[in-house]
Amino acid sequence: MKQQDRQILAVAGAAALLMAITMGSRSAFGLFVSPLNTATGLGVITISFAGAVNQLLWGAAQPVVGALADRHGAARVIAVGGLVLALGTALIPFAHSGATLVLAFSLIAIAGAATGSNGLLLGVVSRQASAQRRGLAIGVVGAGGSAGQLVLTPGTQEAISAAGWVAAMFGLAALALLAVPLALAFRPATRAAAIDSTCPADSRALRTALASRAFWCLAGGFFVCGFHVAFLISHMPGVIALCGMPAGMAGQWLAIVGLCNMVGSIAAGAAIRRGSMRRLLILLYLLRALGVGLFIVLPKTEGLMLAFAAWMGLTYMATLPPTAGLVGKLFGLQRMATLLGVVMLVHQLGAFLGVWLGGIALALQGGYDWVWYADVALALLAAAIHLPLREREGANGPAPAPLFVSPGSAVRPQLS
Repeated sequence: MKQQDRQILAVAGAAALLMAITMGSRSAFGLFVSPLNTATGLGVITISFAGAVNQLLWGAAQPVVGALADRHGAARVIAVGGLVLALGTALIPFAHSGATLVLAFSLIAIAGAATGSNGLLLGVVSRQASAQRRGLAIGVVGAGGSAGQLVLTPGTQEAISAAGWVAAMFGLAALALLAVPLALAFRPATRAAAIDSTCPADSRALRTALASRAFWCLAGGFFVCGFHVAFLISHMPGVIALCGMPAGMAGQWLAIVGLCNMVGSIAAGAAIRRGSMRRLLILLYLLRALGVGLFIVLPKTEGLMLAFAAWMGLTYMATLPPTAGLVGKLFGLQRMATLLGVVMLVHQLGAFLGVWLGGIALALQGGYDWVWYADVALALLAAAIHLPLREREGANGPAPAPLFVSPGSAVRPQLS
């Protein structure tokens, strides 16, 4: 194995583990809603709002974190983020008011973005991987988040049942400390990232991307992804309870989603090496709409729940490799951590609405029906807004003017 291949393997492996820690911990949030409400009496709307703020700040911090990593290197950002993430997680059991709960979740969000956010990790991995291996490397990193969900959600459910929710929360805090040694794998990229970020052309590429309709189409699709994913993570345990099924199924449901997402993420990463990333995104959003639509109309049985988990899992974060791949292909790699941070900010705006509106729907109507309908409509919209995009064939480096095609018009460069 070549030295370069060994280096990207080490970086991708460390990134996958960091994704497993952060995304696995985040996916366990829904398991704490009921015990946290029982212990504090804050109410599901207040707790859902705290979770929604967490989603929003997770996204808001990512462009800043990505810019810091582009300029100063990822290793320092990840190490400091891991320490603060452990502290914020350990503070949650001591939050007995809505304000302190929101503060604790805000700290977790910002630190989590610095520790293992998609924009930060995929930006580093994309810059170091060759064009031939980039898609698969992105898929492996995305699968790391699924692996964390697969392991941590049932593990957290068992810890809550055996030792209580406070002990389980402290366990997640201790796990966050592993980010400090994992950050060492990113040290070789520090100097290169600092040098690249000072290039004048780099700033022009950033401005070009942010002024492009193509970029905001990609970000808009990821807004829908955020709404969908955050709603499922936070409220599917409540959906399962409303259907009269045992609480243990919630952890099982999330674990199946994580397992299938590993398959979907890696498959999507491999697929974009040979096929159209735009067409893959359209297909994935259409499959989501179909899956949710079937779930709405079919009788709710345990078999349906497990089948729904598998269906959603295959498309869950499979949108990440083609979205990240298109950002790199259309706008270049030098500022990819920053650009992906902006995309993730939009993603988390959707996540904010998914978590908060889910809590409001449950409190006001005793169910989630209208949120499910909104999810189907948004998935169809996400598929539609990718239709005008056109990919640059064979472009793997910086692209000065990404292409965007309005329906019925000729291909033209999108000006900065």
